[in-house]
This record gives sequence, C-alpha cells and structure tokens, in this order.
Amino acid sequence: MNIDPNTVAKVVAILHEEIVPAQGCTEPIAIALVAAKAREVLGTVPEQVRIYVSGNIIKNVKSVVVPGSGGMVGIETSAAMGIMAGDCTKDLMVISDVTEADMVAVRKYLGKAAFEVVHEKTPVKLYVRIEVVAGDRSAEVEVKYLHTNLTRVVQNGRVLLDRGFSPESFHTPEEDRSVLSVRLIYDLAKSIDLELIRPLFQQVIVLNCAIAEEGLQNAYGVNIGSSILKNIEQGIYGDDLRNRSASYAAAGSDARMSGCPLPVMTTSGSGNQGMTASLPVIKFARLKGYAEDDLIRALFLSHLCTVHIKTQVGRLSAYCGAMCAAAGVSGAISFLMGANYDITAHAIVNTLGNISGIVCDGAKPSCAMKIATGIYAAFDSAILASLHKDLHGGDGIVGSDVEATIRNIGELASKGMEQTDEVILKIMTSESGHGVFRPPVN
Repeated sequence: MNIDPNTVAKVVAILHEEIVPAQGCTEPIAIALVAAKAREVLGTVPEQVRIYVSGNIIKNVKSVVVPGSGGMVGIETSAAMGIMAGDCTKDLMVISDVTEADMVAVRKYLGKAAFEVVHEKTPVKLYVRIEVVAGDRSAEVEVKYLHTNLTRVVQNGRVLLDRGFSPESFHTPEEDRSVLSVRLIYDLAKSIDLELIRPLFQQVIVLNCAIAEEGLQNAYGVNIGSSILKNIEQGIYGDDLRNRSASYAAAGSDARMSGCPLPVMTTSGSGNQGMTASLPVIKFARLKGYAEDDLIRALFLSHLCTVHIKTQVGRLSAYCGAMCAAAGVSGAISFLMGANYDITAHAIVNTLGNISGIVCDGAKPSCAMKIATGIYAAFDSAILASLHKDLHGGDGIVGSDVEATIRNIGELASKGMEQTDEVILKIMTSESGHGVFRPPVN
C-alpha cells in the first residue's frame, strides 16, 4: 500500500504530541506546573495563592493522591508542591524530583500561606489559572485545553504572554487530527517503517510495564490488579489471556492513582488511557509469543485509535476516557490475531457499542476497576468480531460504520453528557470528602 510520506510524517508527529511521559495523574500535575511557573514569574515564594479551576479539574484532583506527597490529595496540595518543589521546565514531570525535605516545606507552607480555590464557570473543560502575590509583587499564569498549554502569563500587571486559543485547539496543537481514520491507522500499522515509531513504543513498554509490576507487587488503592491475579492463582478465575491482561492494566492504574512516583507514558493527556492502550496489548502479545515488531505495530494501532476517538470525545468530559483506549485495545488484539481491516473495525465498534455508558467521576483508585471492565469488553468484542458477530448500524448509538460510530460517541460525550458532568461534580463537591490525606485502605 502506498501512503503519502507527508501523511506518515503528520501521523508520527501526532504520536509524539500525544504520547508523552508524566508522573502522577495529569490534572494535579497541571496545577503543580502552573503553580511552579507562577512562582518563577513572581520571583519569590507567594504569600497568597488563588487557584481558578474548571469543574473537570476539580473532579480529577479531588480524590487522587499526588505523587511524592506521602498520601496527600487536593488542589492546594498540588499547587503547594509546584510552588515549593516544582521545576516548570519539566512539563508533566514538574514534581518528579520532590524529596522528603521538600514535603516538610510543603506542609509548612500549606499551613502558612493563604490559599483560595475558585470554581471557574467556563465552557473550557481543562482550565487552570493561578494568581500569586508576595508583598507588592504579583503574577498570573493560565493553562487551558491542554495540560501544558500556557495561554496567559502576567507579571506585576504586565502581560508577557496572551495567546488566543479556540475550544477546538486541543485537536491541533501542531498537527491536524482530522487526517486520522481507522482505515488509515490500520493501513499504517501494517506498513509503517518501524524505525519511525520503535523508540517511542519501546519507552511505552519500559515505563508502563514498570508501574504495572509495581502495582502487582505492592499495596495501592484497592489492588484491583493483584486481586484479579490472586483469584487466578486460587483457581477462582481462569488462567487465561483475558484475565491476565485485565490484571496487568488495572495494576498500573492501582499504583498511579494512589501516588506511585513512577512515570508513565500518557496518551491524549491521560496516564490511565496510556496504560489502558498499552498494558493489555503487551501482556497479550507476550503470552502469545508474538515478535516485538508485531507488538510495536499493535501498540501503534491501539494508541492512535485512542487518540482518534478522544479527539471526538474531548480532553475531559463525563465520558470515561479509558473506554476510548479499550476500543483501541480491541482493535489491537484483532490486529495481532491477523484480522483484516473489516474485522478490526468491527471489534472497535463492538467495544464502543458496549461500554460507552461508563462515566468519568474523577481520577481515583477505582479507575483501575473501570479499566479492567474495559479490557474485558475489549477481549469480548475482538473475539466476537473474529466470529463475524457484529453490532449493526442503528443498534442504539452504533453508526453505519466505525467512523460514524466514533462521531456518535463524540456527540454523546460532548453534547449529551454536559448535564451529566455537572451533576457528577455537584455530587462530588457536596460530599464531605477526606481532606488533605486519603484514608488508609483496610
């Protein structure tokens, strides 16, 4: 097959834009990044910190442990760590070098500085603005649409950066996502020069497998991954590809959502999506004995399908992003099993037609359970497609083909779930919560 070299270059650029390393859940890290930048612009430690955040940021920061914090959660914690221990030049690795001594300083700072959190009523789903003051100095830093996308920087009332950005901008920070289709992704997975993508996906394998192993071996969250594995070993669950793959993917999320400092390779701004798109595919390929070249091609397909679906859904919404990745996994499993394009596309449609009602109620330890659910559905969908058992257009939200189905999912997530998102946030913010520290898991 002959694919235009310019198209190949665009797709590879999209991969490098969307698959990047990050430590910890990306929403707390975005707050830490903005806070670190605000301190840099201010030139000293702030005495007053006012944090403006969108509802989806609140939702994804409320219950997830900030890495390196010793079990602390929350918006103020994230900002304080960025201010006292952050390096804003490191993007999503902004607090990767935090030490115990830094955390002593962070705790003291939280008790000393004046913090205020404001829910910014904005249609922008991913929005963080931090205003800081120290004496007669002031600074303001804003990020929106993308976790690392600085759109406004102000120092002592003087505007240093003011970049106009539209709601669609996250689709095209550099490369136009409209070039993507499942057909193109499948054809490229078959034909792309592996040396263009091998280094990136080798990094995905190394980093994401490391945190999965950590999650299996140690206590994090409610240990969904290791619990599945334990039930396999006890003969309660079958020792099969489906259970092993679900266990592996969930274990990575167990660790990440509970503050493990190990970095992961994210996809579409999410570590959980990055782990979902990669870990079950890696486990499946290794258990079946596929060559690394085949695995790299399957990871290419899984990640790009995730990006393609997420482009329609939006960066943050009430739609669980891990389900987008699960659909990519179903396509990758089919691809590894030698499926043609039609079967691969049907596997993706089967997955989307099954689990598209799963909502995002914030980043937290139970995300691992949703990931396991998504992986089980991905395997079921791939197997059904291999048997030519497919969901058909007109069956609920399933469209006439895979692209129509993806568009329907995007409309469901971006328009149909707006009120759902508001209700979820209202429920979450009306609960008493658990303060600065997560309670211990018994």
